[in-house]
Amino acid sequence: METKRGMPSQIYRPGLATLTDLYQLTMAYGYFQVAARKALSQEAVFHLSFRNNPFQGGYAVACGLASLIDLVENFSFQEEDLAFLGGLNGRDGAPIFSKEFLAYLKGMKLTLDIDAVREGEIVFAHEPLVRVKGPIIQCQLLETALLNFFNFQTLIATKAARVVYASQGRQVLEFGLRRAQGVDGALTASRAAYLGGCHATSNVLAGRLYGIPVKGTHAHSWVMSFPTEAEAFHAYAEAMPNNCVFLVDTYDTLHGVKTAIEQGHWLKENGHDLVGIRLDSGDLAYLSAEARQLLDRAGFADAQIIASNDLDEQVIESLIDQGAMVDVWGVGTKLITAADQPALGGVYKLACVRECNLQDGTTKPWQYRIKLSEQVVKISTPGVQQVRRFFSQSQSGTKTFIADMIYDQESQAEPENLVVDPLDFTRRKPVAPGTAYEELLVPIFRGGRCVYSMPGLEESRSFREQRLQGFHRGILRLLNPHQYPVGIEAGLSRAKLALIMKERGFNGESHEKLL
Repeated sequence: METKRGMPSQIYRPGLATLTDLYQLTMAYGYFQVAARKALSQEAVFHLSFRNNPFQGGYAVACGLASLIDLVENFSFQEEDLAFLGGLNGRDGAPIFSKEFLAYLKGMKLTLDIDAVREGEIVFAHEPLVRVKGPIIQCQLLETALLNFFNFQTLIATKAARVVYASQGRQVLEFGLRRAQGVDGALTASRAAYLGGCHATSNVLAGRLYGIPVKGTHAHSWVMSFPTEAEAFHAYAEAMPNNCVFLVDTYDTLHGVKTAIEQGHWLKENGHDLVGIRLDSGDLAYLSAEARQLLDRAGFADAQIIASNDLDEQVIESLIDQGAMVDVWGVGTKLITAADQPALGGVYKLACVRECNLQDGTTKPWQYRIKLSEQVVKISTPGVQQVRRFFSQSQSGTKTFIADMIYDQESQAEPENLVVDPLDFTRRKPVAPGTAYEELLVPIFRGGRCVYSMPGLEESRSFREQRLQGFHRGILRLLNPHQYPVGIEAGLSRAKLALIMKERGFNGESHEKLL
């Protein structure tokens, strides 16, 4: 049974309001000062997205929403937070933050509207995973924490999904605790890996907090602590006859398999089963095939062969191609640390602002904002963005996804069914009028109040599997995946290009011919 999400507020005693970069607070202080001078405040819209699909793959698995909800529901600056901030000084020795600003932080209650994709959703580069709308100070103060949550958890959930895909239906156990990046890294990674498709974890605390099945046997040290391997296995069988998986490669692997078989006969005579053996080194393809023959000939066809040893999706795929007879894969270091890509590279970008009169509460219309760059991939997209996923549906109700379109939800114009590549506006995918669609960003908070019922981890895990089935298998393959069409709605693409041309000084020239 999963606890109350097992999120940061249950793990850490201090509040997480100061889980932020200092420049978020200095900007918030600047906004506070401007509002005091002008009797005007700003509202803003920010989007959290990533620029490239991780692991050179075709997709990502969104993860981090449970942490977001926990943060926002428990967000407050405690006395110890304010005391610390009040003690920060500038180069002249004077405090950075005024007492008035600290008092403002103390009394601040989040009033944001937040929309996000569901945990386990299949997402792609450039499209928003989270949209945050409200007072710009509040939007700014959430940036660092949200990036911390979604960058890491989405990365690990995606890595796990790739490993599970490579395993071709065999079970995958997450064994990464001892190699993880700290306590929190281990816990959040275990949860994300389970969401991504792993079947169990070795991490007992993660099992307790999140309700994840836990698995484990014994280490080489157990075998080494006895005079012989046979004595070690027998002692383990006597101590735990209902959980006997023997680690067979402490000395000689195939001899270890034969020793495990001897104990398997003893277990059977005493009313128990030999669950299996584990291989942790050597030529796993060869050794697993030899071990399978030994086990089958001895009458243990149901005994599982578990393999570990610096595995990842590429190695697992290769071993299966070589005929490895492995039933369960134990994946640790390369999963828990996302060894081949240690960061997702997610960003949190301002897309719109509007002024609010502090005296009468009136607001002006939203104004687009855009960040330019010499690198096209780093040019942001304006608007109050929503993601529309088009699909076809069979008579049985099975969905096949066609394309994702990012559009401006606040635009007065009806969205056009034309998806424009954000990196190359000459690449376009038309979608037939009347094609069915769904909106990916769902309401999470309204006015600071949570309006979303967070599913349990098992439900989110099943949702991920269901969504993956809606995509062409070419998108899921590990090497050179097919590119799923994701782009900007044609009207928003034109508005974005107009902003780019304006900011680069082409006001007087016609750029519409390019569109």
